[in-house]
Amino acid sequence: MNSAQPHARWVIVLTLVVALTLMILPLPAMVEPFRPEWAILVILYWSLALPARVGVGVAWLVGLLQDVVQATALGSHALAFAVVAYLTIQLCQRIRNVPVWQQALTVLGLVLLARGLLFITRGLSDSAGVDWRFWLPTLTSTLVWPLVFVLLRFLRRRFQVN
Repeated sequence: MNSAQPHARWVIVLTLVVALTLMILPLPAMVEPFRPEWAILVILYWSLALPARVGVGVAWLVGLLQDVVQATALGSHALAFAVVAYLTIQLCQRIRNVPVWQQALTVLGLVLLARGLLFITRGLSDSAGVDWRFWLPTLTSTLVWPLVFVLLRFLRRRFQVN
């Protein structure tokens, strides 16, 4: 057994907790609509890097936690995160073998899918309508993907998360 393996689980958990924390930190009203989907980005990274460790179940649990923390309809983020994790795992070999800027285009599609699922679940739960700003996190998530990728890859290598 590798001596670094006990840290592996904690690195993954800590990055997911940080992502959930970033999702609820208060931001100025002008910046709030631009908040990236940190939790999805972290799930995407770990699903690409370690699909056997971080999969649909972890994504569903993180989505459920985000539903609770953000007081949204229970299961809406869980569904979106699980679908995104499933597709990421199915496509991980293709996504891994392209440069980060091309991965960002895939991230754009996956986050757009997640936001679309959230849009549908909000419509089913008769929540207040959404305007065009609902879709802005898709763009900002795509733009910050290279930073998230490099940071999490550094942590994975530094703590030998396998």
